[in-house]
Amino acid sequence: MDIAERLEKRFMRYAGVASQSDAGSSSLPSTPGQAELARTLYEELRGLGVSDVELDGNGIVTAVLPGLPDRPKLGFVAHLDTVDVGLSPTVRARKIRYEGQDILLNEEEGIYFDKAAHPEIERYRGDDILFSDGTSVLGADNKAAISAVMCAIEGVLEEGVPHGDLYVAFVPDEEIGLKGAKRLDLGRFSPDYAYTIDCCELGEVVYETFNAGTAFIEIEGVTAHPMSAKGVLVNPILVAQDLIALFDRLETPERTEGKEGYVWFNRISGGQSAVSLQASIRDHDLAGYDDKKRRLREAVEEIGRRYPKARASVRIEDVYANIANHADRSHPAVAAIYGAMAELGIEPRTVAMRGGTDGSALSARGLVTPNYFTGAHLFHSRFEFLPMRSFVASYRLTRRLIENAGRAPAGAPIAPRA
Repeated sequence: MDIAERLEKRFMRYAGVASQSDAGSSSLPSTPGQAELARTLYEELRGLGVSDVELDGNGIVTAVLPGLPDRPKLGFVAHLDTVDVGLSPTVRARKIRYEGQDILLNEEEGIYFDKAAHPEIERYRGDDILFSDGTSVLGADNKAAISAVMCAIEGVLEEGVPHGDLYVAFVPDEEIGLKGAKRLDLGRFSPDYAYTIDCCELGEVVYETFNAGTAFIEIEGVTAHPMSAKGVLVNPILVAQDLIALFDRLETPERTEGKEGYVWFNRISGGQSAVSLQASIRDHDLAGYDDKKRRLREAVEEIGRRYPKARASVRIEDVYANIANHADRSHPAVAAIYGAMAELGIEPRTVAMRGGTDGSALSARGLVTPNYFTGAHLFHSRFEFLPMRSFVASYRLTRRLIENAGRAPAGAPIAPRA
């Protein structure tokens, strides 16, 4: 069985486990399917001969493969959950050869993949591509990564590839706040640096992500009957409207791109007496992020001055941080990606991600963790697709990082082969 077949077989098996996360749950993992997948991976790692494997009460799987003592210690992290975007949690993946046609994903539902709407698929004419049946996401985010890591570990053990200590972590609930990565035991998972394999197309490298926070704003008004409301009633809905109006309409997700940050008011609830607002704060630049948090606090203070009878408060939680706060392109973990890509003939596409990865949380905790591609497109949609040759390239990059680390002195940059 060649590597494409191995990857496909593993992916189909993992995709068959419904592991969609649930933002409304307070448990970790948030869904039984993630616990099921964690147990499957725990058993498979033990079946491969990995003796030091642990599955903890949070659904986090960790494994350690001891290696040469004078080599860099590498870690690989992938998340167990698939995203909930209102589609079915059940994934029915299939492989289809693309020859330039619109693709019928689901005859019963009449769901087609329209090549004109998604012209990027033309790069893969003549290739085998993985799709869902159109009723769910595909789940390459992040089961492609799980498959690549598991196949790499399998290959290293079968072939006796020299390596330093290798650490593996499969964590739950990345899609709802990087919760698993924040609970990962860094005493047990303790490489020199690590990698996530999470989004997106062939060649993408991410060592810059947003700094991210969430603001929770509470506004308490004054109720009164309309017949006697003049000078008494303070409508918290209008107070909230005035608060939102203090922010630049050009500084929102739909009006920004690249490294431009934003404040996004994305949730409101309440009534005559009180209103709750929620806002996402995002910026690649740490000073810009801190400034946005300051402006939110000042806006709430200004509303308090405008409406002295009302009560307004804000609580801001940091969600994750920019990997680049802790590492740049010259960091050994990042430089190793570019070196291995050069060896493999993969053209790098450096992306400042307008989002975050588990590596954002881990880097903030002191473990530098950049990201590279799975090879998939159209994440978080029913039209998500994964070309097999890109999937194989993601695996080969994982293997090459391990192989190159096996030749490098501990603490030294991982140099490409001569």
